[in-house]
Amino acid sequence: MNSKYAALFESFTFRSGVSLKNRIVMAPMTNFSSNQDGTVTDAEASYYARRSGGVGMVITACTYVTANGKGFHGEFGGDLDELIPSLRQLASGIKGEGAKAILQIFHGGRQVPPQLVPNGDVVSASAVPSEGEGKPVPRELTDQEVESIIKDFGETTRRAIEAGYDGVEIHGANGYLIQQFFSPHSNHREDRWGGSLEKRLTFPLAVVDEVKRVAAEHATGPFVIGYRFSPEEAETPGITMADTLVLIDALAKKDLDYLHVSLQDFWSKPRRGVDDTRSRIEIIQERVGDRVPVIGVGSIYTVEDAIQAIQTGVPLIALGREIIIDPDWVQKVADGKEDEIVTKIDKDKQQELVIPDPLWQAIIHSPGWFPGIE
Repeated sequence: MNSKYAALFESFTFRSGVSLKNRIVMAPMTNFSSNQDGTVTDAEASYYARRSGGVGMVITACTYVTANGKGFHGEFGGDLDELIPSLRQLASGIKGEGAKAILQIFHGGRQVPPQLVPNGDVVSASAVPSEGEGKPVPRELTDQEVESIIKDFGETTRRAIEAGYDGVEIHGANGYLIQQFFSPHSNHREDRWGGSLEKRLTFPLAVVDEVKRVAAEHATGPFVIGYRFSPEEAETPGITMADTLVLIDALAKKDLDYLHVSLQDFWSKPRRGVDDTRSRIEIIQERVGDRVPVIGVGSIYTVEDAIQAIQTGVPLIALGREIIIDPDWVQKVADGKEDEIVTKIDKDKQQELVIPDPLWQAIIHSPGWFPGIE
């Protein structure tokens, strides 16, 4: 291995005590490949196992914590005890290749397709649809339903523990339910769950507290709890960088193992809310990096991209699309073969790359989301 890349291969130990063999993480990415009943397919399990040999940690695609939180066709579930064997299959495949397995847990809120949830009942913080033509108007959750969903995040955490995962990532990003409660665009409530910025924090922090409580009660060893967030929203009103600094200050007090920034581009800069020309990642790292580890992500393809990213001080780097394109990325760097890293997907190599059909179709028909298709 080239010594200038050694920083990527240092071990890392979370506050909880879970240790990673290196600083590279597989980012959570939807793959559309689960069975209709919410169980993991063999093809999906193989896809994850193929990418678990080099990275230190794999964060799965999001799994729904309640039936009315299912956000995608081909998404696997975590809302029933009957799904524990399915969850275990995925965790075992990842851990068997040497990576830590983290289950990402979420509720889609107003983003769910009505045809995927019971009775087409789309719910959110308030009866405000997402922007865009034809978006369903969600039903505002009652106080009791909000409490129930918080408990559901805890129950799915328990299932993750029973299924053998090394931790969970609370998905508070990408416009899903947790973010909907934090956002002034989607949360117009005037009860304890909304109103001021501080009240809009109530639901996200309650989910964190419940997940932590359940982990403390049920985990028999070290168990990672992370939180993913999107730093800004395009909508007006919407989450600004200033709002996010308040959010991460609150999260940093929760003794979490990490915060994971959701970005398409690691070096993207704030739209509004701060007078700062640095990247969002650098601002976030400066704000809370000394209190909670930050995972950086976004359009990192080459090892030079990764080194430049980790030099910002962020301790962990997540690879998303690149780990689909080249599952052996980490091994190639470790073996001094970084010149052999592939950064464009070859349409003739689906089988070699072990990519399930639904995900493959999404990739080859989505040049905007998946650049570099040959």
